[in-house]
Amino acid sequence: MTGADLLAMLPILLLVGGSTLLLMVGTWPISTRSLLFSGIGIALCAALAAIWQIPPVAEVAGMFGTGAYARFFTVLWSLAAVLTLGFSLRYGDDETFPGGEYVSLVLFAAAGMAILSAATSLVGLFLGLESFTLALYILIAFNKRSAEGAEAGLKYLILGAVATGFLAFGIALIYAAAGTFHLPEAMATLSTGAGLRPLGLVGLAMLVVALGFKVSLVPFHLWTPDVYQGAPAPVTGILATGSKGAVFAAMITLFRGLEVGWPVIAPLLWVLAAATMVVGTLCALRQENVKRMLAYSSVVHMGYVLIGILAGKGAGHGAVVFYLAAYAAVSLGAFGVIAALSRSGREPQVLDDYRGYGFRHPVRAGAMAVFLFSLAGVPPTAGFIAKFGIFFAAMEAGYIGLALLGILASLISVYYYLRLVIVLFMADSDAPAGPKCSASEYAAVVACLAATLILGIFPGPLLDFIKTLLS
Repeated sequence: MTGADLLAMLPILLLVGGSTLLLMVGTWPISTRSLLFSGIGIALCAALAAIWQIPPVAEVAGMFGTGAYARFFTVLWSLAAVLTLGFSLRYGDDETFPGGEYVSLVLFAAAGMAILSAATSLVGLFLGLESFTLALYILIAFNKRSAEGAEAGLKYLILGAVATGFLAFGIALIYAAAGTFHLPEAMATLSTGAGLRPLGLVGLAMLVVALGFKVSLVPFHLWTPDVYQGAPAPVTGILATGSKGAVFAAMITLFRGLEVGWPVIAPLLWVLAAATMVVGTLCALRQENVKRMLAYSSVVHMGYVLIGILAGKGAGHGAVVFYLAAYAAVSLGAFGVIAALSRSGREPQVLDDYRGYGFRHPVRAGAMAVFLFSLAGVPPTAGFIAKFGIFFAAMEAGYIGLALLGILASLISVYYYLRLVIVLFMADSDAPAGPKCSASEYAAVVACLAATLILGIFPGPLLDFIKTLLS
């Protein structure tokens, strides 16, 4: 690897180097808050480097792109790490998290997400996916005192290992059929005049299964509610946004070169999107546990994003990128509020735990209400613009039935989101007082709230920028 390659990878090297440094420094008697603030500073430096840096090469080692598309997601996942660490300051103190290990894993996970989003080869896709997955295995079970956390970590580990097997075998079959790991050439070589080569078709199907596990597509979603419920709330936020968003960012690159063979793989994606929206919606309706409800809600949202992948180049892929950015802000904010309302090692889980918080803690409860309305797609929030873009792209591409199914699922979702809002604001005003919100938690909640409203009221600048990314 040349000096130019290293310079092009500077934002990711900052994340990885900072992660390693804080892991070693954490062995000394340094306060957890100092380590968390150091991690926030490193992630911000990585984001700034990705914004201002002009990479000297277009691709590194034939595996990772360094263009505007890759740098956009590096900024997004670095900021997600910043918010995760901001929500973890008081939460980590209450749970006595070892600061060095925790911050190191969050930064390393962000680096893996950035690598996956920048992947231009099957090897880069594998390395990026496994990098952040390994970190998340530990982060999910990071609270040693939580039996649910240990169970969640074990379930994610076992099913993640199965997904890794599918991924590796699928990559091997695609390489056998195409003779190259580089995605544009591999996808072009797989296509023949009659569709897809049989070996390549099996490899792509296995790849879809592996990626379906990672983003909770039905029927590969069964780990999602248990893992969301057991993982620490700040970790659940980055798991719900960064890990899934990075996979979809890679899927855009993966399917962009699949021209002739696209009609062969599209029906499979159609079925997965429809099943994901239907099953996720029906399961979310039954939930009394808020984190499990948000888990099934995320399943439905991944179905929406898959519609954008189906819609293809242009409006479809642009809608996916906007959706990922909007969903990151909204979902991180929602899980951040849960973290901000936790106290003495206990998170508010069931609906009754939130009863009357709108009276006791109007700022946090009000922010949660906005995030829930955004997830439901109510204007003028980012969620409305994101869903409108997805459904418009689907109808423009001819997937009218799938778009109507998505709209119906979105309408039904208002019910299970509104249940929590009602409990927050229209219930007992004598609810017990929750914990005092720290300055870092307020700052992180306000940042997510501002992004949710700004992207809903003024989406134009980001939409225009996304067009230049994909052009």
